[in-house]
Amino acid sequence: MNEDTYIQIQTIVCPISHEADVYVAIGRGRELSFSIGFNEIDRARIEIAISELTRNILVHANHGEIQLTTIFKDEHYGLVLEARDHGPGIPDISLAMRDGYSTTHTLGAGLPSVQRLMDEFFIESTVGVGTIVRALKWLPA
Repeated sequence: MNEDTYIQIQTIVCPISHEADVYVAIGRGRELSFSIGFNEIDRARIEIAISELTRNILVHANHGEIQLTTIFKDEHYGLVLEARDHGPGIPDISLAMRDGYSTTHTLGAGLPSVQRLMDEFFIESTVGVGTIVRALKWLPA
């Protein structure tokens, strides 16, 4: 996902440190995705991705933020979700991206689901420093 190749239209930063913050972020994502024309199905996909990313922040890092950015590139609109934390980091990203893998006794579907629901996906993590996940959904032409 090359950020230099698109125009940022609007950005909303949602701090995540409490359960209620998850719902605020989902609501903001719903508003942004509606404003650029996503249909109901894609809005639901975006909301699920926001839910998974923000819950990961709470469970693994206790706090962080999710940045929601509407973008424009080559006559297309999109929505970028960027979740950031300063938690323990992910020691093995390929393992974390396997369905069913969990360090917290959950279903282990979070990150793999986000990758499937969105059009582009990027994750970077450094043990002891934190994690950044970027996911992008393009508005269909």
